[in-house]
Amino acid sequence: MQGAHGARARACAPPPRIHGLSARASLAVHRIEARSDSWYLTSGATDRALRRFRAFLHPPGRRPLYPQESMVTSCPGCAFDDVRHARDVLQEVLDRLPPRARAELARLVRPLDTALRDRTLPDPFAHRRQWRTEFWWYRRLADPSWE
Repeated sequence: MQGAHGARARACAPPPRIHGLSARASLAVHRIEARSDSWYLTSGATDRALRRFRAFLHPPGRRPLYPQESMVTSCPGCAFDDVRHARDVLQEVLDRLPPRARAELARLVRPLDTALRDRTLPDPFAHRRQWRTEFWWYRRLADPSWE
């Protein structure tokens, strides 16, 4: 397609870079999101998951943090109220990415996982629940006001 001045016009702008990822890894993530048939893995979900994960861990101090259950789990955006959902999204993307992009995203997620383990408490009754306990982030104590 030729523009008014003969310059080649882009069909569409490149997707925005995800903070902390290279342009190449960001593009790989955007491709995964665009091709996904997952209800939660929509355009921009990975960036939103990283931002939610960082925001959850942001309060300074050593006091324990408690993930909160989302009140509206049927809403893809509202599900991010629960940091564990954000971690689910990141895991789904990690599982689908090619090796180099996976390694790059894993380097961002690894310290967040460490901080989540350090700032949350193990749930001694998690083994009694049958919902999502295959992931370690669901075996942490959640906000007691929601349960």
